[in-house]
Amino acid sequence: MRTIPDVSTVAIAVADGILHFELALAYELFSGAPPMPVSHWYEPVICGAAPVRADGRFLLEPDCGLDRLTSADTVIVPGWAEVDVDPPADLVAAVRAAYDAGARVASLCTGAFVLAAAGLLDGRRATTHWAHAEALAARHPEVEVDADVLYVDEGSVLTSAGKAAALDLCLHLVRRDHGSAVANAIARRLVVAPHRPGGQAQFVATPVPEPDGHPLGELLGWTVEHLDQPLTVEDLARRANLSSRHLGRHFKSMTGTTPLQWLHTQRIRRAQELLETTDDSVDAIAAATGMGTAATLRRHFNRTVGVPPDAYRRTFRTGRIAG
Repeated sequence: MRTIPDVSTVAIAVADGILHFELALAYELFSGAPPMPVSHWYEPVICGAAPVRADGRFLLEPDCGLDRLTSADTVIVPGWAEVDVDPPADLVAAVRAAYDAGARVASLCTGAFVLAAAGLLDGRRATTHWAHAEALAARHPEVEVDADVLYVDEGSVLTSAGKAAALDLCLHLVRRDHGSAVANAIARRLVVAPHRPGGQAQFVATPVPEPDGHPLGELLGWTVEHLDQPLTVEDLARRANLSSRHLGRHFKSMTGTTPLQWLHTQRIRRAQELLETTDDSVDAIAAATGMGTAATLRRHFNRTVGVPPDAYRRTFRTGRIAG
């Protein structure tokens, strides 16, 4: 793993045919000032072999050439318009060289076609916009294409679905690097949901509920404010004046997951924030998140996050990257 300096370079790789939405989204997120003190922060650079046309309309002058990718900490490949033709060979080669040099590489939307052409997705699980998932699987049968998720994190290689899911992946990268509190603060600045898990379905019937119009609109906000209580699915159903069966149906349509899993995720995310931003004991955090005991919190936290709470706290107190 690379040693992270005060500045962590995020190289956004571009070529003719790049999609401007994902390009602008990534640059906006990584170019903003850190919302709170951190040990290092991002410096985005746009890298291309020559001036390019985004979406065939906008002329873009890159900051530097594609050779800059090999010294970047993170390389992002935005969406690609012409998925039925091979991406430029120089772009594919540069992305591969960056990965071989130790960079973390992420694709947004159909940028997965570039990563696949570079061989970075061979034998890996990956995703892309659902409308192009079949084409990706057909052209690259060695890739395990999952069209039903928002993003896939394979460690040093990450892929996202289309449009808004690209923002979810970028926030996920910030969360990996700096923790939930920083990622949530950026999400608030961008006025978007702070966290949608990568395994959530790409298409959700009611992704943003209206408090006065959706049966769960008020319930979700109320639940997040009462995570210290030992809430059950039955408690949530009573609060929403629904049967447990109908509650589960509404949750599935809105979040792509079950009430129990959603509640568990909120408890873990709250525990992460408290570990990052307070000196509270694990026992106190277990009580504040409704986990009951420190032993219960440790078990669920380790299973979900991959490290014990104490190790997670040390990671973000020393300002190093996790994962």
